[in-house]
Amino acid sequence: MTRVLVTGAGGPAGIAVIRSLAARGDVEMYAADMDRWASGLYLVDAGRRRLVPAGRAPEFVEETLAICAADGIEVLFPTVDVELPRLAAVRDRLEEAGTILASPALETLETCLDKLALAGACEGHVRVPRTELLGTPGCTTGWSYPVIVKPRRGAGSRGVRLVRDQPELEAIQAGDAGEDLLVQEHLPGEEYSVDTMADLSGRVLAAVPRARLRVDSGVSVAGITIHDDELIAAATAVARAIGLTSVANIQLKRAADGVPGLLEVNPRFPGTMPLTIASGIDMPSLTLDAVLGRPTPEGLDFREIANVRYLEDRFLPLDEILPQP
Repeated sequence: MTRVLVTGAGGPAGIAVIRSLAARGDVEMYAADMDRWASGLYLVDAGRRRLVPAGRAPEFVEETLAICAADGIEVLFPTVDVELPRLAAVRDRLEEAGTILASPALETLETCLDKLALAGACEGHVRVPRTELLGTPGCTTGWSYPVIVKPRRGAGSRGVRLVRDQPELEAIQAGDAGEDLLVQEHLPGEEYSVDTMADLSGRVLAAVPRARLRVDSGVSVAGITIHDDELIAAATAVARAIGLTSVANIQLKRAADGVPGLLEVNPRFPGTMPLTIASGIDMPSLTLDAVLGRPTPEGLDFREIANVRYLEDRFLPLDEILPQP
């Protein structure tokens, strides 16, 4: 049996990873979260539930290292954005204690989390929309409007806005209070997410495009997987360009000519991973085998399939709720 710890057990990504690995039958599942009410904690046995500080807390890394050492954790799956670079920075310390970190290399994470660096790394490998740092010479000239303004760093669509003309763009630049903002060519076509996995050598094992058909409060509640060779090829090229060695969610959008262009990369398991798993590509399980040095299959294929989501309850005795730290 392999002892595995999954952090972020309160989020959909953490729950997806826990359920995938628990279904294997050869894994002792441990779950961690900062919140004792995190639902994923209660998908594992009572003795394997752990509370950790917030990912940004100064003590997060040391306490997570201590948990891994005390529990004899062999593989650690972090699923929270802010935790990823902090844990990747101590990958060697984890390995010295016998714990393998199942997440991308620190260099890959830093590239993905800096959207300007990401555009530079992928230029020449895939269609990359023109991207300029606001405040640099020439950054407000030569655009076809509308354009997109977004934070240089940050996840999701927070801070993203559509700018319709040059005066509006210049006003944003004039009012910039020191925040790093990017100006980017607006791609008008359909948007897709491609769950992509590579092994430790960087060989891309699978890329599964999907479309979000219904979103509730920023969360996809209905979607489909799509066989599209252009999307698969674009995501594969991005994965190779950034040196991906585990799982990432690559976001693409078609340009006016229909060619897929790169939006951003979330270098972690996405919350919609259950759809990819159901389509036939169990990325958490494949990742576990890859990081343990076990053979991974080639020629993986997936089904076109749809999903809808609903709220699910789990009931348990009050004495099973972890105490407040």
